[in-house]
Amino acid sequence: MKKILIVDDRPEIRELVEKTLSRRDCTTFTADSGEKAIEIARAEKPDLVMMDIMMPGDIDGLEATRILKKDPLTSGCAVIILTAKGQAGDIQRGMEAGADEYLVKPFSPLELLRKVEEILDG
Repeated sequence: MKKILIVDDRPEIRELVEKTLSRRDCTTFTADSGEKAIEIARAEKPDLVMMDIMMPGDIDGLEATRILKKDPLTSGCAVIILTAKGQAGDIQRGMEAGADEYLVKPFSPLELLRKVEEILDG
């Protein structure tokens, strides 16, 4: 069973993504900050992390992605950036941080599932 970590500071977004992913056979974990995401990812070693960029604390989603991709414990996990920041420069920064995909909010549940399937099943 695949493990997916959902990282967003807004509980309603975490719940929406979790509900959407319930259509798949997977285990989900959630975090509300970059620091918590790193902690959970190191403990659970998810197959996929769905990461918001803008979060409270010292570590935003881009920095958390960089840390996860450099850490031998978590470097194998894929990252999909989920953010309202959809300008070309934002997407480029996300990909440079190590993201495997980039999804701009608001997104449709079908679009989210398609991206997840591409990463996990493709």
